[in-house]
Amino acid sequence: MPVKAGSPIDPEATRARVLASASKLFYERGVHVVGVDEIAQHAGASKLTVYRNFGSKAGLVEAVVANRSDRTHAWLEHGIADVPPGPDRVLALFDMFTGWYAEDGYLGCGVLQAAVETRAKPGPIPRRHLARYLDLFRRLLAECGIAEPAGYARRMLLLIEGATVVSSIEGTAEAGRDARAMAELLLTTAPKS
Repeated sequence: MPVKAGSPIDPEATRARVLASASKLFYERGVHVVGVDEIAQHAGASKLTVYRNFGSKAGLVEAVVANRSDRTHAWLEHGIADVPPGPDRVLALFDMFTGWYAEDGYLGCGVLQAAVETRAKPGPIPRRHLARYLDLFRRLLAECGIAEPAGYARRMLLLIEGATVVSSIEGTAEAGRDARAMAELLLTTAPKS
């Protein structure tokens, strides 16, 4: 789609629009169903612009997934920043997720959906996404004085990701509340250092 004569060209804004459009369409309908033509039209850009910025549809998918992962982890860090270190900080994460599960339009984790839908060997971005969860939980559990924070971090990750998937299928936030209850139990029964 050509830029109107006299209109300024802002490559960064155009790239951001394409990324936002692809993120929305991929999340709502899936990676394979949505084509580059539709993304370009939705973003008010040309197909050439999409390819110039991302190289290929696979490159665009990778950029969308990386962006979603970065936004998710920034949201989590910001959401717990004012909660004092300790069990309440860990449980605040579960509260955040439960709130997300209850939002209109919640369809699950876009990072893991893209990894599953592409059916390729999981790439570095979904692996990094999960590793960042583990790092976050390890840090928070160490602040709680948990003796083996790495093992308990993995359990917390499984609770979160399990609740994320179940909530997307059930269409309720109940799994988030159940995961929080299990996390609270783990926090109270885990050996302290």
